[in-house]
Amino acid sequence: MIPFKLTDDLIAEIEQLIEDQKETELLSILDDIHYADIAEIINELNDDEATYLIKLLDSDKTSDILTELDEDIREAILGNLSAKEIAEELNELDTDDAADIVGELPKEMVQKVISELEDKEHAKDIVDLLRYDENSAGGLMAKELVKVNENWNVLTCVKEMRAQAENVTRVHSIYVVDDDEKLKGRLSLKDLLTTSTKTHIKDIYIPKVDYVNVNEDPEEVAKIMSKYDLEAIPVVDEIGRLVGRITIDDIVDVIKEEAEKDYQMAAGISQDVEADDSIWELTKARLPWLFIGMMGGIGAASIINVFQGAFIKFPILLAFIPLMQATAGNVGVQSSAIVVQGLANDSIKGEIWGRLLKELILGLVNGLALAFIFLLISHFGFNTSYLVSFTVGIALVTVIVNAALIGTFIPIFLNKRGIDPAIATGPFITTSNDVLGILIYFSIAKVILNF
Repeated sequence: MIPFKLTDDLIAEIEQLIEDQKETELLSILDDIHYADIAEIINELNDDEATYLIKLLDSDKTSDILTELDEDIREAILGNLSAKEIAEELNELDTDDAADIVGELPKEMVQKVISELEDKEHAKDIVDLLRYDENSAGGLMAKELVKVNENWNVLTCVKEMRAQAENVTRVHSIYVVDDDEKLKGRLSLKDLLTTSTKTHIKDIYIPKVDYVNVNEDPEEVAKIMSKYDLEAIPVVDEIGRLVGRITIDDIVDVIKEEAEKDYQMAAGISQDVEADDSIWELTKARLPWLFIGMMGGIGAASIINVFQGAFIKFPILLAFIPLMQATAGNVGVQSSAIVVQGLANDSIKGEIWGRLLKELILGLVNGLALAFIFLLISHFGFNTSYLVSFTVGIALVTVIVNAALIGTFIPIFLNKRGIDPAIATGPFITTSNDVLGILIYFSIAKVILNF
């Protein structure tokens, strides 16, 4: 299959066909294009053009397209559809995707759409999912699954599975429950096929099964599924009843969203924004960290002002200020990035002091290596005195060790306090290390050079 490539020519052609209302030609072009690629096309159209295409295509395709659209485009399209038209789209979706879309609708529209759903059991499942927090396993799960009772025999089990599987896009696992719907285990398809039809399920099912509670954090669900290489995981309520399952496609979305959030926080953006958001929204997201960065710069300037007498005697010290700031910032971001990544995938174990000791040794090794290189460059490139070069070299080692310790300690400290450690990277670490780096630099220079 040749990967789809969106081009300006294709967008222009589709826009022209929409303007001319040439439905046959449009359908011919879009017929062989995957729904995710059609969503990519629609994201480039205006609201009216996007709505036109959604109404033109069949619901079995547009329902999947809606789940792939940018949120603002999907909101605009849904605003142009009637309750009945939205319900037709929801009829084709799994309950988790349908619940996500209903959750985006205005409150006054939700009841109208639910009442228009033809499948009342589907409607009931969607309403049930809406009561869960979207940032929980219950908010991620789908109701579609295959489950069997431990008291059934194999023959009854196969008949029931056939009926249930009609509503399930893909059967990842067969779950076993008791008469109270409590999860007991899972059933091997091999055992089901190779066992006598009169055998009871309770005699062949596997009692060991990984599961999560409806209130579990999505990030924890992602960690469990990643750790055990699961394509799906069952979800139970507070008393152990099987209420749904979470599939890997939903977890991929969680991981992607979390990565985007952490990336933005590391870059000094305090809330979830996109490039197309308004100037006001982008300003609110960026300004707080820019203010912190500015205050850090003022702090560094104040320190430099305190030691300005040193520049009369040793003006060369000014030339190495960027060296201290850049090195401190880079080391701090490196250390914090590794720690944040380790905290995210649970690879950091043990006491904080062991981690700090390791960073201390690493900082010393890196610092000594860079200081040695600096001494060579400063001697031949800047023609500085040995004493000044030695001073800057000592300061460089100290700054690197300090930055490595701060970059390690702060994310771990924040994580233990229940604060997202991603906030520690980027401007926070860079700014703090800039200020401390300048302070360390001039403090060591004052002691050694005695100015």
